[in-house]
Amino acid sequence: MQNAPIKARLNQILAGFLTMIIGSGFFFAGLQAYVDGRSVWGFAIAGFVVCFFIYRAFTGKFRNRSKVLDTPFPAPWRKLLLEHVFFYRSLNEDDKRRFENEVQIFLAEKRITGIKTSVSDKDRILVAASAVIPIFGFREWEYDNLGEVLLYPGNFNRQFEQEGKGRSVLGMVGHGAMSGVMILSKPALNKGFEASNDGHNVGIHEFVHLIDAQDGFFDGIPSLLDKQYTIPWINLMHEESVKIREGKSDINKYGLTNKAEFFAVVSEYFFEHPQDMAKEHPELYKMLTIIFQQDPKHRFSQAFKSLFGYTGKKVGRNSPCPCGSGEKYKRCCLSM
Repeated sequence: MQNAPIKARLNQILAGFLTMIIGSGFFFAGLQAYVDGRSVWGFAIAGFVVCFFIYRAFTGKFRNRSKVLDTPFPAPWRKLLLEHVFFYRSLNEDDKRRFENEVQIFLAEKRITGIKTSVSDKDRILVAASAVIPIFGFREWEYDNLGEVLLYPGNFNRQFEQEGKGRSVLGMVGHGAMSGVMILSKPALNKGFEASNDGHNVGIHEFVHLIDAQDGFFDGIPSLLDKQYTIPWINLMHEESVKIREGKSDINKYGLTNKAEFFAVVSEYFFEHPQDMAKEHPELYKMLTIIFQQDPKHRFSQAFKSLFGYTGKKVGRNSPCPCGSGEKYKRCCLSM
């Protein structure tokens, strides 16, 4: 999903190889025509046209991305990220720029459509942030299994209906005729980025499903997990599921639905409330740092310390937490 320099180079190499092979074919055909006394111009022109379009077809996406990234990141978008996405605020300046690049690429390549509702810049930024956060540890990630995100004005049911009974769904990754489409409740999307400190974020949840399904299966075992960790991860899912059933875990019971939902639920927790997960579920937290190649607890802690180092403020245990969560300091960042 990012600029993907390695993939761009591979595409350029493949395009060059194909144009060389095809061009050679036209060259020898033209040479034979010359020997036979026929005109070679038709072969030369056809060879040039074919090779030109092959090269453009294989390198078009990355040339377009270069154009997108040559455009300065809009100041209003940066303001929205600063106001609503704590993950972004916790990054250093270099990583903030990389996050912005990821957002630009996502918004340039994926459609975001409102169904019976409008789509604001804030909505678009929050969708893009939901996509970028879980894959920020991977510079070559591509959401090839997504073309469009639909925003609904509220909850919906499994048949994508916005009226009637059973409207308890906040987000869903489409399948069958809806393959390549994600549906999100706009209110739920916005609530996930409010400073509620509840560990829930429907946008991140659904994009984690896409990461899980990158290998073609919604099974809670993402393809980005090295094989050596597969069995330990499956065992951890089983052990934690037992604790949830017995009421000995604070992980959302929705994670018991299946392994795919377990992975999405604990990923929300991991990114939204890493300090609590690291404290309450250290083995699970450690495994998720391996899966996502990120350590949000450390990053959030460093950002918090940097904030105090800069402002020199003193905060009491019962004071509002300066991270903007709306919680008391003792219930929020004090536990980091």
